[in-house]
Amino acid sequence: MGDVAHTAGTAVPHDDIDGAELYHPHSWLTKYVFSQDAKVIGVQYALTAIAIGMVALVLSWLMRLQLGFPGTFDFIDPAAYYQFITMHGMIMVVYLLTALFLGGFGNYLIPLMLGARDMVFPYVNMLSYWIYLLAVLVLVASFFAPGGPTGAGWTLYPPQAILSGTPGGQDWGIILMLLSLCLFIIGFTMGGLNYTVTVLQARTRGMTLMRMPLTIWGIFTATVMALLAFPALFVGAVMMLLDRLLGTSFFMPALVEMGQQLSYGGGSPILFQHLFWFFGHPEVYIVALPAFGIVSDLIATHARRNIFGYRMMVWAIVIIGALSFIVWAHHMYVSGMHPWFGFFFATTTLIIAIPTAIKVYNWLLTLWRGNIHLNLPMLFALGFIVTFVNGGLTGLFLGNVVVDVPLSDTMFVVAHFHMVMGVAPVMVIYGALYHWYPKVTGRMLDDMMGKIHFWVTFLGAYLIFFPMHYLGLLGVPRRYHDIGQTSFVPDSAHTLNAFISVVALVVGAAQLLFLFNLFWSLRRGKEAGPNPWNATTLEWQTPETPPGHGNWGRELPVVYRWAYDYSVPGAARDFTPQNEPPPAAAP
Repeated sequence: MGDVAHTAGTAVPHDDIDGAELYHPHSWLTKYVFSQDAKVIGVQYALTAIAIGMVALVLSWLMRLQLGFPGTFDFIDPAAYYQFITMHGMIMVVYLLTALFLGGFGNYLIPLMLGARDMVFPYVNMLSYWIYLLAVLVLVASFFAPGGPTGAGWTLYPPQAILSGTPGGQDWGIILMLLSLCLFIIGFTMGGLNYTVTVLQARTRGMTLMRMPLTIWGIFTATVMALLAFPALFVGAVMMLLDRLLGTSFFMPALVEMGQQLSYGGGSPILFQHLFWFFGHPEVYIVALPAFGIVSDLIATHARRNIFGYRMMVWAIVIIGALSFIVWAHHMYVSGMHPWFGFFFATTTLIIAIPTAIKVYNWLLTLWRGNIHLNLPMLFALGFIVTFVNGGLTGLFLGNVVVDVPLSDTMFVVAHFHMVMGVAPVMVIYGALYHWYPKVTGRMLDDMMGKIHFWVTFLGAYLIFFPMHYLGLLGVPRRYHDIGQTSFVPDSAHTLNAFISVVALVVGAAQLLFLFNLFWSLRRGKEAGPNPWNATTLEWQTPETPPGHGNWGRELPVVYRWAYDYSVPGAARDFTPQNEPPPAAAP
């Protein structure tokens, strides 16, 4: 096996670099609020992301009430419905998933898994969180602004995004949305540079790149992608702000509104679509790659098996990240393009499925003949694999032009997108939270509440989104406030919409049970001990649980092996930590 090389080497370079100078907090405020400790910042990111994510959950409930029971709730008028769609989509994709995977897990895990004391730029790290929080507050402020938040759809396509016929188009809604996105990108850039430099420069002795856990590889690659992709969105947001506030025409063609000629002329709405999706498709993998890495670690740990094909998994992550920059226009088939461009982007879309499939095969081969422990992290990891494969298969349909064009504006796209970008990453988030909660708090989450949460979430997600594929194949359109009496939509579709809405309310309630478990277990959860999962990676080898300031006490750990020495033949235990010397090197 090619992976044996990871455990064979015992040579460790000399410690010729002085330890990092740590910032020491002098008050409760600088320890827990304006903290420069990456662990505290990670928790701050996570709590803020979960809080704004609950707003998105409520918005999804309101949308489903309208779709399932149209005309029943007078306050959900067409303008409010489009505002709910816009804010739900943008919050989930950017302010929850991106912030939680990179800001939350990235901050907490990178220094611990690499044997570092902290991020290399702690002050900048602190600023990145507070700018993220400011971005969230600006976004939330649009709910209370005149005209309410923007209703342009989460993709914010011009020209309608800044016209008076769109909710928030001529009020503060679109301005606050674009300003919030700019702030988010500024904050992320501060954090992203921190994550990248820490991975490249602050690894402990013996922690080579090919000994890093796959969680770190996923977060690192996604961070580099985001640093390259977010500028396109930033530029697009600034240009649209100028169109809206100063009357420029970057994206606005000559047009007539309500019989009146507007002052715009010469702009290109398609240009914005290219800028948005040049960010937007890498964004899918900015969320997915950390999820891939985390799932790999969860499966290896809870199946007690070394990860199958470690180097292949690393290169698959890197190749997926690179290919994700040349597939963006498959979101734009209905915008009109030369057939050869359609052929190119359909081809690259199919090619990117190859390294993704490699990862799925390697997960299955890691599970093969493993000592699988069906605890909560493993259940959510398995739920992710099934869901991601199902969502990916429908993506192969939509990646082809002739199939995508008739399905593009139907509920089929909503179902596909939520399986891949909604349910699958959220499964990983929950698996990761159940896995690392004992490290953060020193206590276990309640198992019974967790299993109720898993089964209701997993089965409920399929009861919501599997029927939605069928609605899409019937031709039921997306983004419609009320379908009405449409001849090609049978009565059964309305019944199915009502069923989906009821299930969505139940699944949403299960997330409230998880939140209760999260806070209840802080005081009443079973004590976890230093390494409850018998894991090999460095974060479980800290001298204190939860880890103290500086993570490692007086001396940093030394790494002697890769992160996946599980069930090694002849070993005394079924796991060998990364910082445990091989027998020949022991004194």
